[in-house]
Amino acid sequence: MASIELRAIEKWFDDLQVIKSVDFAIKEGEFIVLVGPSGCGKSTLLRILAGLEDASVGSVLIDGDDVTDRLPSERGLSMVFQSYALYPHMDVAANIGFALKTAGVGKTEIDERVRVVAKILRLEPLLDRLPKQLSGGQRQRVAIGRAIIREPKGFLFDEPLSNLDAALRVNMRLEISRLHEQLGITTVYVTHDQIEAMTLADRIVVLNEGEIMQAGSPRDLYNKPQNKFVAEFIGSPKMNLIPTGVTQGKIKLLADTPRTLELDAPVSDVAWLGVRPENIKIGVTGDHSRDDIEGTATITGTLSVCEYLGSEQFAYVDCGLEEMITVRVDPACELENGTTVGLGFDIDDVHFFNSDNQRV
Repeated sequence: MASIELRAIEKWFDDLQVIKSVDFAIKEGEFIVLVGPSGCGKSTLLRILAGLEDASVGSVLIDGDDVTDRLPSERGLSMVFQSYALYPHMDVAANIGFALKTAGVGKTEIDERVRVVAKILRLEPLLDRLPKQLSGGQRQRVAIGRAIIREPKGFLFDEPLSNLDAALRVNMRLEISRLHEQLGITTVYVTHDQIEAMTLADRIVVLNEGEIMQAGSPRDLYNKPQNKFVAEFIGSPKMNLIPTGVTQGKIKLLADTPRTLELDAPVSDVAWLGVRPENIKIGVTGDHSRDDIEGTATITGTLSVCEYLGSEQFAYVDCGLEEMITVRVDPACELENGTTVGLGFDIDDVHFFNSDNQRV
């Protein structure tokens, strides 16, 4: 296991700066996920850490040693790529053990270490197969096995599940989580999928346009987003963000027909009100169920779409705002499109962001 530190990392491609003075420290045995939209710099940052890309400015430290100018092979890290990059003419055993063979390790030791790795990844029945005889998930496990056998200080994963279908992604997430629990090796994992980030990470680093927007545990990022970008990016469905102003100390919604809520503004500069879909109470106007939202700040709207997903249900309500409001509804509740509904916001569940998009 290794501790890893990135100090003031910058990366320029000619006049384009893709990494902007990133500082971040990773503890031994931590599972860190770098997440963000396409083009945010997460894969570039991982490649700088691996030594596959040079930093324009800054340093990379592993276990306190400056490895900025060292070759990838001298850093003690193993990388698993989005493409499996297996040798098609070699069987699974040969693919897993190839790095040891090129390093001059004896055949007996290679065979033993391949058996150990195959047992960890449950690949024992597949050792004689060629890559073309494997499923996508099996190929990815072979690629991981090839990284494990080198006994690295840390693992680097670059969107390893992107080529898999939805069911296989779920299975591989469980495999990777189990593997980290078993081996305890420091891991840096890049993905654009925030569900992968939430389910795998000890800490998530949210990147946007080459900068760290926020770093913290999945719970911290979900419950206390420090800016509007993180509030929108983390969570599925995303947080509802409603443009607002302040009138006489109260929150005013900037809708087609502006309306004031019975919510005290924490500061005078409140530009956005944020609320998660599960933290909104819904009631049908004129029905006894409206009692469920009494005692909260309420607005009314028209139910446009209701998505029933079996274990959960989401209602999309048009309240005359820039976007419809998404509400998580009890799946046992049947609602008709076109119904007028009331939505209730509890002050304890509301987030406020200022005109600089920062939490207040």
